[in-house]
Amino acid sequence: MNYGYKKETTLSFEEAVTETKDTLATEGFGILTEIDVKATLKKKLGIEYDKYLILGACNPPFAYEALKAEKDIGLLLPCNVVVYEDGDKVFVSAILPTVTMNMIENPTLAEIAKTAEAKLKNVVDTVATI
Repeated sequence: MNYGYKKETTLSFEEAVTETKDTLATEGFGILTEIDVKATLKKKLGIEYDKYLILGACNPPFAYEALKAEKDIGLLLPCNVVVYEDGDKVFVSAILPTVTMNMIENPTLAEIAKTAEAKLKNVVDTVATI
């Protein structure tokens, strides 16, 4: 199952993180959570891992409309965006809201998901082409 939209970028990891955050803001998303997977795995398990950052992004108007349509939708929020290194390559990846919302048969959520997904794809495309 394809549940994410991913592209490689020529930016460094740090540059990609900055550009991803800036572009998310331009698209109306705020960052609710930021998880440094590399640091967490090192601290909790003593494991070395590649640079990997999970950004929990939220677009408040979309979230509000989704909550009005389906009270328990918070289980599937926020929209995660990931920036990570794989060898010498850097990738930006975003969840596909249409896939996650597809399991809930609610036409209102389907429309919100389409709009959110277009914005998230734009974030990935923008960072990949900088």
